[in-house]
Parts: sequence; structure tokens; C-alpha cells
Amino acid sequence: MSPRMSAEDRREETLRAAVCAFAKGGYEGTSTAQIAQQVGVSQPYLFRLFPSKRALFLAAVERCFDTIEDAMRDAAGGLYGSEAISAMGARYRELLANSTVLQFQLQIFAAAVDDEEIQIMGNARWARLWRTVAELSGEPPQEVLRFVSTGMLLNVLVAFGIPYTPGEKLAQSLRDWSADA
Repeated sequence: MSPRMSAEDRREETLRAAVCAFAKGGYEGTSTAQIAQQVGVSQPYLFRLFPSKRALFLAAVERCFDTIEDAMRDAAGGLYGSEAISAMGARYRELLANSTVLQFQLQIFAAAVDDEEIQIMGNARWARLWRTVAELSGEPPQEVLRFVSTGMLLNVLVAFGIPYTPGEKLAQSLRDWSADA
């Protein structure tokens, strides 16, 4: 018989399951019953871990931003300047290979349109992500803007299954794709 899972471990497992569930169904289309069942706990126990569906969603939003920020820190390592930017870009492309990351980001954006609390959280976390990229790379604001803008473009490209070549050949590959599409 396996040992009982601690509340903190169960909370972590629930948060991972929530990210996946909300990525697929969005806030409105996902029930806490679904998440509880996926984790193998009762709904009342889930509500001891997270006091409401909203609290669980907001924790999942925080986790999504943490995942991206941690990935940028890890990728930059001891690199600086354009090498750090390139490494962070490559790592972001790896994150997008996991469809859950992209799907959940898109669900966050969709929810934020009509939800002031998610807008405020997103505003703060985007500012923090901007500062993180700037601090890790040491690049000027224009280069950070290019990096973040390219990341958002990659979200669209991956979501629509548009083929592209990363890096310096991105614009050329998109021009060629659009001419053939």
C-alpha cells in the first residue's frame, strides 16, 4: 500500500490537472467535478485545497506564467545579450511543443477579455515577464519588444499549424508560406 499523499502534494497534483482541464475546456467549460475526478479526490476535498473554482483557475494562471518565466531563466543560464535571447526563444518553442501550454495561454487571454481580475493579474505577470527577459538578456527595450512579439506570433503560428523556420529565417519562411497558401 502506498503512503498517503500530503495535502501539499495533492494540491500540486490538482493544480497540474487543473491546468490541463482548463486548457481544454476554458474556465466556463471546466467543472471542478472533472478536475476532482481526474485527481482521484472528492469535490469537497478539492475545495479544501482551493476554496473555489475561481481560486483554482487563478492559481493555474499563476502557474502558467511561472512555467514560462522559469523556462526563460533556465534557458538564459549564464548567457547574456543575443545569446540569451536566442536560448530563451528556443526554450519557448519547446514549451509550445506541449499543446497544453499554448491552449492554456489562449484560454487565459480569452478569459481576461471580460474579467478584470484576470486582466490585472495578466498585466502584472506580463510586466514581470518583460522585466525578466530584459534583466536576463541585458537587451534594450526594442529587442525585448521584438522577442515578446515574436513569442506571441509563435502562439498564432503553432495554433494554426503554420510552418515556419525559427530565427533569422522566420520572416522569409512566412513570406514563402503565405505565397503558397
